[in-house]
Amino acid sequence: MTDPTDAVRPTTATGCHEFSGLSRRGLLRGALVAGAGMTSVATLGSAFVQTSYAATRSAPAVLVVLSMRGAVDGMSLVVPHGDPVYYTARPRIAVPASTLLAKDGFFGLHPNLAPLMPLWNAGRMATVHATGLPAPNRSHFSAIEEVEDADPGSSARVGWLNRLIGRDAYEHPLRAVQLGESVPPAALAGPRPSVAVESIADMRLAGADQWDRQGRRPASMRTMWADARGPLGVGARSAMGAIDDFGPVRATSGNPANGASYPGGDLGKALAATARTIRGDVGAEVITIDHGSWDHHVNLGPLDWGSMQQMTTELARGIAAFFTDLGPLAGKVTLVTISEFGRRTKENANYGLDHGFGTAMMLFGAGVKGGYHGSWPGLTGGANDDLLVTTDFRSVLSEVVTKRLGASSAQVFPGFQPEAVGAMA
Repeated sequence: MTDPTDAVRPTTATGCHEFSGLSRRGLLRGALVAGAGMTSVATLGSAFVQTSYAATRSAPAVLVVLSMRGAVDGMSLVVPHGDPVYYTARPRIAVPASTLLAKDGFFGLHPNLAPLMPLWNAGRMATVHATGLPAPNRSHFSAIEEVEDADPGSSARVGWLNRLIGRDAYEHPLRAVQLGESVPPAALAGPRPSVAVESIADMRLAGADQWDRQGRRPASMRTMWADARGPLGVGARSAMGAIDDFGPVRATSGNPANGASYPGGDLGKALAATARTIRGDVGAEVITIDHGSWDHHVNLGPLDWGSMQQMTTELARGIAAFFTDLGPLAGKVTLVTISEFGRRTKENANYGLDHGFGTAMMLFGAGVKGGYHGSWPGLTGGANDDLLVTTDFRSVLSEVVTKRLGASSAQVFPGFQPEAVGAMA
């Protein structure tokens, strides 16, 4: 007997053409061209490093930003089982109320998030539903740029995380690190230095490997650039200094601590590298990770098959392993998830969901006030109806940066008046 769902199970990528073709390198290139007069960039090996002028210092608090690329369906992660429209609009792909975790009278967590339940039960996991941009924007490219710039109307092309690390006079490229990608996100674009590497092993000077036992390559590079003038010389010296300063991270064990077991795949590798970087204590205050694609136009699927089920399992196992790996260091780490927008309320013909508006953010770790947060607007079930946004994503991030990193909201989100969310203690 033929499975009636076989016809809609794709053999290629399930996202839309725009997301499949979206180049973060191209997005960054536009930001760099716009800001070319105020920052210099040096690339050595696979390390992308901007100008720096100071030594490392220990970071008393660390913010990890996990970008769920592709526009995640927040209603699959944090299910509004108390809203009857949810089940009417999704007759095939809705998550059954009987399977939900941490269920209260209205919300429940996707059953594949079970590895996160120790964090939830300890009050170190929170969700904020119906979050997003202040106005609908269903273009991946422009929505990502708007979320990561987080300064509507400005032509400065400076990301919100670059403003965060630029709130005081301390300047070092290891203060903000992108792991898992060799190009930093637009949130880090701007005048303050940052580093982006695919892996910890890539944070090295190209050519300085086991065949260069006398260290001639670094010595020759330092000699060549020692007296070079201008931004290129400054950038080259800064890059080599950052590579040296990253040494304590490379010296740490590559094996997870405390019995942590990461899932296979890019997310597990990036989270493991993040924990290792935090253990190395080289002053990383902000660490960014990308994970995707969550662009589930096709094959989101019911519980017994579909990419949402696979990806929620990977996400939960990765975050759980990350906090286990950190051990006592988890007391200074806060992880927040973000996505460019959500999905439509009504399922489409391909067991998927098209571009929508509101979604859910999740917060984990230090300073988090556990539980469900946000104001639910109520669903309507028309073909093009969305989950409306009741909490601007900047309000959530504002609580994190003010309560954990001591920044002011005005420094990071200029001109924005945040509303109280209550997700941070």
